[in-house]
Amino acid sequence: MKAVKTLGQFIIEKQADFPYAKGELSRLLRDVGIAAKIVNRAVNQACLIDIVGDAGTMNVQGETQKLLDVYANEQFISALKSGGECCMIISEENEEHIHIDSAIAKDAKYIVAIDPLDGSTNIDVNVTVGTIFSVYRRKTIETKASLEDVFQQGTHQVAAGYIIYGSSTMLVYTTGKGVNGFTLDPSIGEFCLSHPNMMMPEDGAVYSINEGNLGCFQQGVKLFITYCQETDQASHRPFASRYTGSMVADIHRNLIKGGIFIYPSSADNPNGKLRLLYECNPMAFIIEQAGGIASNGHIRILDIQVNDIHQRSPIFIGSVNMVNKALSML
Repeated sequence: MKAVKTLGQFIIEKQADFPYAKGELSRLLRDVGIAAKIVNRAVNQACLIDIVGDAGTMNVQGETQKLLDVYANEQFISALKSGGECCMIISEENEEHIHIDSAIAKDAKYIVAIDPLDGSTNIDVNVTVGTIFSVYRRKTIETKASLEDVFQQGTHQVAAGYIIYGSSTMLVYTTGKGVNGFTLDPSIGEFCLSHPNMMMPEDGAVYSINEGNLGCFQQGVKLFITYCQETDQASHRPFASRYTGSMVADIHRNLIKGGIFIYPSSADNPNGKLRLLYECNPMAFIIEQAGGIASNGHIRILDIQVNDIHQRSPIFIGSVNMVNKALSML
């Protein structure tokens, strides 16, 4: 039986990759892992503890909040506040940024942007959901952190990851030194290294897009979908269409097996629908580190300048050959 390596042990081993951090980033990632365990428990027991359905409120995007959206948001904010390594939080569920002014966080150097529960409409029907997070190092140390510290390109992320709550619960993250996946072992309550050095296949046979919006997409996207559906033995087409309504679930599958995830601009959402800071950027960082690519259709996702905490962007992300094929048709 091979030795088990926990997330905590792995983070400590890799701490030397960040000589400037002095352990703060390691502790922040630990705090994210703690909140993920709490949210995982709630996801698994949602129907038993009456935490399914609508919360009766709307988030800043105008989307109906689920009870579990609110719960997950509270847990991650609480963990990050208690840990003392985070000075500001940007959440999909909060219109404004959250300053952490506690004594324990007075020297905190990191900003966390998070989608606490991606695909939360899936909860009511017991389908996979997830959490997406991104970590930035603040630019100004002498003064209180401001939004100027947030308005950075995705290339400046120091860490990014996601947690997928499915048949098993996994935490996948990168600090710019490759991608590693950890599966939660409920018998010991620890995330254990299960997918070291994850790499995305250069090609795939799966495309993930909400085809119900086909009529609203630009012509190039329609052409690519048609290409995916055509029969061609040499390129192993037609490709399989897989779309769950959870970015985490679709990208996780494509990361392991190869594929492309697309959420393009449309007539209803000319700037795209997914948020750049806490959805597109962290996923792009992870996929690039695993050998894939991510574009908004024109430029690399990580090169887009952030100007608003809830800024939106189209995204074409996944295996190199599939994304390049899609981009060639735009």
